[in-house]
Amino acid sequence: MAEEGKKILLAEDETSIANALKLKLEHEKFTVTHVGNGNEALKAIQDNSFDLVLLDLMMPGKDGFAVLEELKEKGSKAKVLVTSNLGQAEDKERALALGATDFLVKSDTSLVDIVSRVRELAS
Repeated sequence: MAEEGKKILLAEDETSIANALKLKLEHEKFTVTHVGNGNEALKAIQDNSFDLVLLDLMMPGKDGFAVLEELKEKGSKAKVLVTSNLGQAEDKERALALGATDFLVKSDTSLVDIVSRVRELAS
């Protein structure tokens, strides 16, 4: 499987969503590191190499926008898939302008579709 060994950082503060995504991604043979806030996400990205960052926008500490801003300032080439309940066009535009690779609205996207997009971006 192409996914085997691919490393994903899951930055998500909602435990039920994080657990479901982590379980599904691990079932697909991804190696998943979960963090629950933006500060932990930045530390994990600094300390490790990931094939993809799955980033929630609304998190405690630094939110997803602040994480994207810091990654952009540091010249990071990390692929970032933003997942959010914020479905406004300006949120998507801002995330993409800050370097996000793609943006999915959680309430409009099934778990299967999120995993499918992760598979595409991590390859």
